[in-house]
Amino acid sequence: MTPANTITVVGAGSWGTALAIQFARSGHRTILWGREEDHLDRLHEDRENQQYLPGAAFPDSLEVQPDLAQALKEPQVVLVSVPSHAFRAVLKMLRPLLPKGARLAWATKGFELKTGKLPHQVAEEVLGHDIPKAVLSGPTFAKEVGAGLPSAMTVAASDEHYARELAENISGENFRAYTSTDIVGVEVGGAVKNVLAIGAGICDGLGFGANTRVALINRGLVEMTRLGVALGAQPATFMGLAGMGDLVLTCTDNLSRNRRMGLALAAGKTVVEAETEIRQVVEGVKAADAVHTVAERVGVEMPICEQIYRILYEGAEPEEAVAALMQRTLKSEFALGS
Repeated sequence: MTPANTITVVGAGSWGTALAIQFARSGHRTILWGREEDHLDRLHEDRENQQYLPGAAFPDSLEVQPDLAQALKEPQVVLVSVPSHAFRAVLKMLRPLLPKGARLAWATKGFELKTGKLPHQVAEEVLGHDIPKAVLSGPTFAKEVGAGLPSAMTVAASDEHYARELAENISGENFRAYTSTDIVGVEVGGAVKNVLAIGAGICDGLGFGANTRVALINRGLVEMTRLGVALGAQPATFMGLAGMGDLVLTCTDNLSRNRRMGLALAAGKTVVEAETEIRQVVEGVKAADAVHTVAERVGVEMPICEQIYRILYEGAEPEEAVAALMQRTLKSEFALGS
């Protein structure tokens, strides 16, 4: 492999590891870096991430590199896969180390909590306009990607050629990437679906059944689209992999940490107890706060997300929140704010 084919993944959690495996599996020299040196030592020895992605063996072309400067020495693409609350800090850490000609991508989902900004806006602030940028999102559980099961995702970039090249780089025998130029829509979908998945877990945990789950997914999709369009997204994006696809996945399968958070809350556990049990970051908890703030700022009504926020941050009982939704004034299905 030549240096032009090198991809560095920053973030050695489950999703960062799965993406690194997929890029390497697709024939690219791939470097994986994470913050914890002890963790990286174990990855190097075991040739798999036994803590976050057990059973997914590293391809020969995947290198674990504990030295960040060395990891960034010659990559063509730097892919950031960290929680949204760490995204800005990681970009600031990368800024002085990025080689000339490097391009950025991220698999981070969620609004920045303090500012309500989407990842691409944070990246513009920290790194400027000149570096090409892209976001990877869609209905893809790390465990299944790591196992090589058939999967599909969306790669969005304002530069169509960059989106296409990145999609080609990650695609392989059992992995297919589609392209988009709607970065805002793809990012909004990735942020809001985590909040709604907590709600789906709550409803299923309370035993409300399939009717309730489908209603939440459908009306949640309406809320997601409404917010995205208000922020400049294309409505069609929310019918795709990064919208409806990711929403259905995270709302219906227990591999979703956000759904498991909802199930735990329905069982009477606190957020802290649930996070301790899940043992990984549950993005939807912080996302609920950020979505609440952004929706208020742009004047978009999101009743389901609002009730999930109330459960997480105002101590509302799940049954009370569901009752509040069911007792809302009846409206036309396609009316604004319905």
